[in-house]
Amino acid sequence: MIRTLAVALAATFAMAAPAQVWRSDQGDGTYRNPVLFADYPDPDIIRVGEDFYFVSTTFANSPGVTILHSKDLVNWRIVSHVVDRLDGDPRYDLKNGGDYRHGFYAASLRRHKGMFYLAVTPVGHKTRIYRSASITGPWTYRELDREAFDPALFIDADGTAYLGTSIGTDGTVTLLTLNDDLSAVTGAKVTYYNKGAEGSKIVRHNGWYYLFNSIPGKLAMTVSRSRSLWGPWETKPSIDDRTGGHQGAIVDMPDGSWYGFVMVDAGAIGRMTNISPIFWKDGWPWWGTPDRPDVVPDRSPKPILGHPFAEPPASDDFSLPKLGLQWQWNHNPDDSRWSLKERPGFLRLHSTQADGIWSARNTLTQKAQGPKMRAVAKLDTAGIKSGDICGLGSFGKYNAQLSVVGGARGAKSLRMLFTESTEGGPKTDVRVPSVPIKGRTLWLRTDMDFDSKLGRVAYSLDNRKWTEVGGSFPLAFDWRTGTFQGQQIALSCYNPAPTGGYLDVDSFTLQPLPAGVQP
Repeated sequence: MIRTLAVALAATFAMAAPAQVWRSDQGDGTYRNPVLFADYPDPDIIRVGEDFYFVSTTFANSPGVTILHSKDLVNWRIVSHVVDRLDGDPRYDLKNGGDYRHGFYAASLRRHKGMFYLAVTPVGHKTRIYRSASITGPWTYRELDREAFDPALFIDADGTAYLGTSIGTDGTVTLLTLNDDLSAVTGAKVTYYNKGAEGSKIVRHNGWYYLFNSIPGKLAMTVSRSRSLWGPWETKPSIDDRTGGHQGAIVDMPDGSWYGFVMVDAGAIGRMTNISPIFWKDGWPWWGTPDRPDVVPDRSPKPILGHPFAEPPASDDFSLPKLGLQWQWNHNPDDSRWSLKERPGFLRLHSTQADGIWSARNTLTQKAQGPKMRAVAKLDTAGIKSGDICGLGSFGKYNAQLSVVGGARGAKSLRMLFTESTEGGPKTDVRVPSVPIKGRTLWLRTDMDFDSKLGRVAYSLDNRKWTEVGGSFPLAFDWRTGTFQGQQIALSCYNPAPTGGYLDVDSFTLQPLPAGVQP
């Protein structure tokens, strides 16, 4: 019986393997870090019974504030987005230059009295407390009377709710006391000062309060403990980006053990999440194992055995009536300019008026995946009109788009546009101005290699013979001038003029970069 089950599981993994860019679960009772080789920053993970829920930052992307679910802390699926559309600021509609790098930052998730509560602060706005009876929503929110940066929601043993908040330019950790339904602040008191601290998380265990703080300037984490929420606190250094990460905390397991989750800056792919066993020594949580304390292991036994492989979706044939949860718009979309119903089985992107991809509304994105990936989109270009610029490519600090350009009398050509986001605004270089094409069916391809930090684009008229265009382009993460996210994959369609046509996307496929391919 055991051998039969093992064979069946092995067969399942063998069938799944060719479609996966990265698989943390090794199929032998172990896992590799990161658990998600993609940009899921500012993690907060809770356990409810046998279920784990993971909330992540999404900035100005819409829908926003992604929640994932797992049974074992290794295999994750997206279950919802808390914010269907971003509200409260016209820039979320890509007006006045948009709100790249801002939007919704680190959120904090807790379960309390049969409800899920999520605290999040849109940059420059007051903190919101979202609530829902179900992790999949619908979510409603109440706004507090202040802006609490990187709020840390904590429910004490007596049911009192608090928000911890600290911003790294200062490091003063303040606790806000909330009322019974978590809708208003009833008190505020400084509890601790930790120079450079932000991204706080609070955990209670065995009569102690533990305060985890990120020190972004050092890409490091500290752990503090106290018998009282109000201190005094003892502090010790913990892990950093060389040994595993710098922002996160710990979560208890059904068997009473503990695991840690932590964000690590990983270059062009963005900020990834590592999972680590936790052991206790002298009343302190230590990451890793006693023989290698405060080192997150690259590979480790799975926290919980017996659950099948799972991952966030990526490829899409657009046959469902709703977009898959892997997709996000660069800002709130104009819903009159896209459709899954006008031509069933296709995503139709009507061109929007813009002078470049950075200002183009309705750019549809999903997270790039490492370490090496290939994205292929099958397109029907029959609806493209003069002036339309519609295609596939990378999006972020560097935007390399291979686009179909509509010309006079129905002519079409391919153009490779490379746009860099800079402090002075986006700067676009037309690497390849015109490659004439005929026919209506076209395949576009984007390769990204996060080891070499390079990408390439190519096209095909038959999905067999491919022609590269424009040479390699760089991949990078830059919180100052990019999107504050790792490189994304983007489908876009825009036109400098107010009128235009549309692009029909038949399918999108994400897969590993074939062995031996060098962008």
